[in-house]
Amino acid sequence: MKTISGTNLEQAKSHNRRVVIEAIRTNGPLSRAAIARMTALTTQTVSNIVEELARSHLLIPMEAQKIARGQPIIPYTINPSGAYSIGLELGRQRAAGVLTDLSGTVCARIDRHVDRPGPTEAMPVFAAIVRDLQEAFSFDRDRLLGVGIALPGRYADGGVTSLSPLNLPGWQDFPVARELERLINLPVLVENDATAGAIGERLYGVARGLGSFVYLFLAGDGGIGAGMFLDGHLYKGSRANAGEIGHIIVEPHGRLCTCGKRGCLDRYVSPSVAYECLGIADAQELDPDDLDAMIAANSHGLETWLEQAAQPLRQTIDFLELAFDPQTIVLGGSAPTSLLTQLAARVEPLHIPVNPMEERKIPRLMVGATGKDTAILGAAALPIFSETNPQFDVLQKPIIHRAAQQAG
Repeated sequence: MKTISGTNLEQAKSHNRRVVIEAIRTNGPLSRAAIARMTALTTQTVSNIVEELARSHLLIPMEAQKIARGQPIIPYTINPSGAYSIGLELGRQRAAGVLTDLSGTVCARIDRHVDRPGPTEAMPVFAAIVRDLQEAFSFDRDRLLGVGIALPGRYADGGVTSLSPLNLPGWQDFPVARELERLINLPVLVENDATAGAIGERLYGVARGLGSFVYLFLAGDGGIGAGMFLDGHLYKGSRANAGEIGHIIVEPHGRLCTCGKRGCLDRYVSPSVAYECLGIADAQELDPDDLDAMIAANSHGLETWLEQAAQPLRQTIDFLELAFDPQTIVLGGSAPTSLLTQLAARVEPLHIPVNPMEERKIPRLMVGATGKDTAILGAAALPIFSETNPQFDVLQKPIIHRAAQQAG
């Protein structure tokens, strides 16, 4: 039995609050007694938390349900208008923002034209989008949890980009979160696009309710990365750079990659290679409908890409299943849906699993549900995830700190 102990009351209260929200979010409306059974919390603790969450408008009571004996039970459900968040996305030619409610429904959206912006140009545009989104939809501003940004690249401590996203100038080591917070006076969370996409799929998509899955993110501008949930925990690695699977070598001595190695997964599976095969230049700058039409019109180019991408991706899925034992692999990202669905079909059949006789209730490979808006919806999910997801690492920090002190 897995246990977590050795924390102070305030940390436990915050964690338990998130546990209750997570139980209702993943299972639907629940009574206090059902929450207590599901979470192993005492009935009194659950009652106190539910009352607090109802006062905060995060939960709302449903109609009382009569039972055979005793008092009617009152299920509680997530209140979509109980909290809001803003997601931001940046491309070479476009900056966009969405305002979403607690259910992930998009309440307002704004797109602005940009021209390969550096941070000096992008930050004021982001700030204007945030202000305009708050004006575009009528809601209680006190319920706005914050702003999330999903950017490609690796990250250092404090949400600082350590590689320039989208090959745009000036982003190296730029403190995105700090600078935008200064302009908008709201909390800002920055995450790489693959991890943000995984969070979005777990909150609102096909991975809802799953504890362990790997999310393969095929970026519309080119690369491939992964976001991972393991045993209910978002896994980011010791330096927050877990999931750089685009640079796994799948073909020894193969094609030269931008990272300096040869035979990386990126050079066979990524959308940029698909666009090369399809003869499409500057795909990121095209209208999505026009891009879909160009893909549909070139079946030979599409077949060329699928033929070279299927086996490397099948090999990578096999590795991920053996290494992490996820419930499923989700194939998603901001790449065109037509590419994702046909690639998912082509990699079947997958390699034989470690336990082929096991009955599976979930497919080994699924296509994500959030579509082309994966990155921006994942960005909007960041403040909600931060507020509502159980944070086991917060509980464990006092234990780790004490252990370090004793070791010293």
